[in-house]
Amino acid sequence: MLSLANPVVFDPALLHKYNQPLPRYTSYPPATEMKDSFNLRDFEAAVAVGNYKQTPLSLYCHIPFCESACYFCGCNTVITRHKRVADPYLDYLERNIAQVAQRVSNRRVNQLHWGGGTPSYLTMAQVERLWTVLHDHFQFEPEAEISIEVNPRDLDRDYVQFLKDLGFKRVSFGLQDFDLKVQAAVNRVQPESMLFDAMGWLRQAGFESVNVDLIYGLPYQSLATFRDTIEKTLRLDPDRIAVFNFAYVPWIKPIQKKHIDPTTLPGPEEKLEIFHMTIDRLTAAGYQFIGMDHFAKAGDELAIAQSQGQLHRNFQGYTTQPESDLLGFGMTSISMLHDVYGQNHKGLHDFYSALDANQLPLERGVVLSQDDILRRTVIMELMCQFELSKAAIEEKYHLSFDQDFDDYFARERQDLQGLEADGLVRLTPNHIEVLPAGRLLIRNIAAVFDTYLRDRSIRQFSQSV
Repeated sequence: MLSLANPVVFDPALLHKYNQPLPRYTSYPPATEMKDSFNLRDFEAAVAVGNYKQTPLSLYCHIPFCESACYFCGCNTVITRHKRVADPYLDYLERNIAQVAQRVSNRRVNQLHWGGGTPSYLTMAQVERLWTVLHDHFQFEPEAEISIEVNPRDLDRDYVQFLKDLGFKRVSFGLQDFDLKVQAAVNRVQPESMLFDAMGWLRQAGFESVNVDLIYGLPYQSLATFRDTIEKTLRLDPDRIAVFNFAYVPWIKPIQKKHIDPTTLPGPEEKLEIFHMTIDRLTAAGYQFIGMDHFAKAGDELAIAQSQGQLHRNFQGYTTQPESDLLGFGMTSISMLHDVYGQNHKGLHDFYSALDANQLPLERGVVLSQDDILRRTVIMELMCQFELSKAAIEEKYHLSFDQDFDDYFARERQDLQGLEADGLVRLTPNHIEVLPAGRLLIRNIAAVFDTYLRDRSIRQFSQSV
């Protein structure tokens, strides 16, 4: 099992060499492989298989509304200050939940997450309404992990206590950066006092975990300003910290082309310095590097699960919950079943129209081959555990009957040998181990097993570092 004491090595030369646009591998195949030609019957068949196997459920509810646009955001949102839009959306969301729930039988929920957009856009009455609908249609495990994303600008003490009393256990919110100039440049102004008030209310309410997000590479950021952000974040003392690399992709996000001046962005060298400082400071403060851009306190469930080889990953990111079928509700949400992924319509009108026609509002999807499922297991083991047992893969997928792991992945082994020569991995007859210098480049290592990358445009992905 992985040792929590193993360090992360920051090697600028290697980071420069391997920095390229790659999937984040919250799934394999990535969501970009879903097609409009997807057959809805495949989704229903996959749900039926999960019913037969009694696979646990993870639920996701997408609340798309935000009062204003954050220029760094890559989420699917609806920008409006007119709160009256939420009630009709909840009407349709309830119908979406009901039509999927009627296809599910005798399965229990071990995880629920509300994301967006901004779930805290909803009033307390609207939050309670959706909470009741979900609990009326599904059976929840007593210890289910129930989390919600909030915007500090929406919170007060009463709203926070309401969420805790209702049953939410984990909360996450975006800090991004404490510097007011940076905040103004990305249209996300939230004064320091607001952020400390929000954390104080969340701690007083007694949530099991409070997590924050930071973004490096934003306009007007520098090594000095982001160091100040890190120090203030440590004073907040969150349980987990996600530090995302800002993806400047104006060809995908027109709002960035309109509002962000690329000359205000820190250059590649300074971004690496910021990232290096962040890793050093967070690990020195007792946070464990989980993988990708996530850090957790050494005693946190994520760190413990990783050390025990029990960490998992899905469209919601890293999780300690056992492998489950993920059912997504609301516009643009993604369902992730054993061998089928499906995404709901991205537009409100299309989402509403499908439900008015009493149809599942799935716009696109993909059916996984056995090769996809095998490669997904390999990629997720490397992403989550930083190591892989070839024998375990051979046993799970019966490779040894006609070919062993190295035979099956002969082409990939050649690429891995190049990574080994650069000190990113160690290859043995039975194991692949990600070395400390390779942990920051885990997307590159996982990409070796991604057959779709050979024919896919990489401009649609963010940089690996």
